[in-house]
Amino acid sequence: MKTAILLTALLTGLPVLAQTNEAPLEDFKPSALNQPGQSYPQVNSQRYARFRIVAPNAQNVTVSLGLGGRGGTKLTKGDDGVWVGTTEGPMDEGFHYYHLNVDGGTFNDPGTANFYGSTRWESGIEIPAHDADFYALGEVPHGRVQQVLFPSKLTNTIIARPAYVYTPPDYDQDPARHYPVLYLQHGWGENEYAWWNQGRANLIMDNLIAEGKSKPFLIVMTYGLTNEGGRPGGRRPGGPAGTNAVPTSGTNSPARGPGGGRDFFGGAAAEFDKVLTGELIPYIDANFRTLADQPHRAMAGLSMGGMETHSITLKHLDLFSHIGLFSGGVISTNDVNTTEGFRDKVKVVFCSCGSRENPGNLNANHEALEAIGIKNTVYVSPGTAHEFLTWRRSLREFAPLLFRD
Repeated sequence: MKTAILLTALLTGLPVLAQTNEAPLEDFKPSALNQPGQSYPQVNSQRYARFRIVAPNAQNVTVSLGLGGRGGTKLTKGDDGVWVGTTEGPMDEGFHYYHLNVDGGTFNDPGTANFYGSTRWESGIEIPAHDADFYALGEVPHGRVQQVLFPSKLTNTIIARPAYVYTPPDYDQDPARHYPVLYLQHGWGENEYAWWNQGRANLIMDNLIAEGKSKPFLIVMTYGLTNEGGRPGGRRPGGPAGTNAVPTSGTNSPARGPGGGRDFFGGAAAEFDKVLTGELIPYIDANFRTLADQPHRAMAGLSMGGMETHSITLKHLDLFSHIGLFSGGVISTNDVNTTEGFRDKVKVVFCSCGSRENPGNLNANHEALEAIGIKNTVYVSPGTAHEFLTWRRSLREFAPLLFRD
């Protein structure tokens, strides 16, 4: 089995901005995700966010974002009928979904772009991160993200299902070359847009490949049937080796099972297993130049997508050799001991979370796996919670481990 090193995230270099009673600096600038010509929402150098909504007949306007992405920000109405408000303190770095609550109704902010999350198109805001270069649009060769439509008879789909495929920058240069594939899954409430749109997976890969840190490979992103039921309300049952706990509410929280609609593990997960292994993988191998074998196929996912990855890969070690769980649990000692062929077939085990999730359980599980001879990698994203900067950083750390043989 390939050796993976433990990655320890040091909380150095991350700007720490304590909440104070002082007014925020008035150096606000439009968010990078704003619609063309729109000045709001805005972000300042301290990571405060400010919103401006024109609603002269409204009685109450609140933005779902609060300090650190939690709670809400109440706006104040001016004499001109315009509502303005600023978060109580600095926001977490990175991307955040949000929406407006106007007199009890839910609406999007007309000033910014929309992103599919929480099973609806939400507004989005980007808080500049101190390490944003790794997912920035740089002056490097760029790959392509293209939509494909694949038939899905197994789920009685009348129309073809969509997937997005990232091909690396050199894919079209050598028609004889074949590539490994990573199947990368979104979280609850999201869809096939999430990883290349909110997550910037293609730009992360472009930059890693240009720096010589990752081998080029294809990334396939499709809808994982995660939204087929009620909103998840809990966590996956814990394993004997300290399964990583994840938040029980908020965007991308994983399902607990029977509550709130469909049992994800017994219902939607089984259906997606069929779609992925019986339809999508054969389609990709038939229509792209892939290395169509187990040593050159990986799967990873964030939150509920990580739980999908856990469920599907352990059932199909004949298909997958590299496993990545981003805020989506762990590969436990019980998984290793009860899954036939695990020690011989799995090359990379990678688990990650934000420093404000439950890194203690991840690190304890790492030690437990090491004790039984399973090399594995743990990554803890500094200063983040259950959010996209955690998962962008996780992909940055995971990708260089893949397909090194």
